[in-house]
Amino acid sequence: MKKFVNDPSTVVADALRGLEAAHPELRVDHENTVVYRRSGPEQGRVSVVSGGGSGHEPLHAGFVGPGMLDAAVCGQVFASPSVDQVLEAVRTVDGGAGVLQLVKNYTGDVMNFEMAAEMAAADTGTEVVSVLTQDDVAVQDSSFTAGRRGVGVTLMVEKLAGAAAAQGRDLAGVADVARRASEAGRSMGLALTSATVPSVGRPLFDLPEDEVELGVGIHGEPGRRRVPLAPARELAAALVEPVLADLPFGRGDQVVVLTNGLGGTPLLELYLLHGEVARLLDAAGVTAVRTLVGSYVTSLDMAGASVTLMRLEGDLLDLWDAPVSTPALRWGA
Repeated sequence: MKKFVNDPSTVVADALRGLEAAHPELRVDHENTVVYRRSGPEQGRVSVVSGGGSGHEPLHAGFVGPGMLDAAVCGQVFASPSVDQVLEAVRTVDGGAGVLQLVKNYTGDVMNFEMAAEMAAADTGTEVVSVLTQDDVAVQDSSFTAGRRGVGVTLMVEKLAGAAAAQGRDLAGVADVARRASEAGRSMGLALTSATVPSVGRPLFDLPEDEVELGVGIHGEPGRRRVPLAPARELAAALVEPVLADLPFGRGDQVVVLTNGLGGTPLLELYLLHGEVARLLDAAGVTAVRTLVGSYVTSLDMAGASVTLMRLEGDLLDLWDAPVSTPALRWGA
């Protein structure tokens, strides 16, 4: 294992010190490993909290800032944050208008965020609403979930909910935006290589040079099947076609499309892959109104990619275009 690591047991803590040094607009609670806006909670505005295991950067800590998250709770690598960590975040960001929790559908995250919400309501009367993201079409259940995994659409839900909160919508209204965005999104990923967890020091699974894992999870969970390595146009079809069929997306639909790297894929290859994705969407009559290409929801150093489509309905496009200013996503601000 060749990595920039001091001690595998302190990787998350060390990374958060670097994040804080690079972005003075953020504040890190190092005891609880929670990232906040330095400006603090805004009284009378709904606050938006998300989080989960580390190793998926820039999700979630890179999306803290105006127009997006108020706090990101950082667990250890691929491990859910504790109830106490989430509860501390909720208490800290509560500005009196309630807190929306955005939770990826993994068993540990769901349980701990739910318990924290119940404790916040009991202790301080804070109103907390949780919305799950569960967009991965690859598998219905996995070793980490009951139901579909939350993956790429999480970024979109965080952006849209943050924009709704910034507009001053009430908690029910912000939660409604998050639910609609989550329900309108679907994702599919594939791995070319495994990820290497620092505390383990070796790849999570063996993947032959001439095979890819189709439908892999962001923690290295198995996908649908292993298939032979093929040209990018064929791999793009293996990602896009199940996504289009699942919602289903149809001719005339307008979407936000995310062609996402899983951590070890060069941008050159992601743009190449996106060209194939765009060709397939054109053929299906689906219009990519907005596009993101890059590594946004990663799995440490895994080489691979995922495609997320979110159908634009109602006010979702306006909320997507609203200003955002975070370390990893910024426009209009």
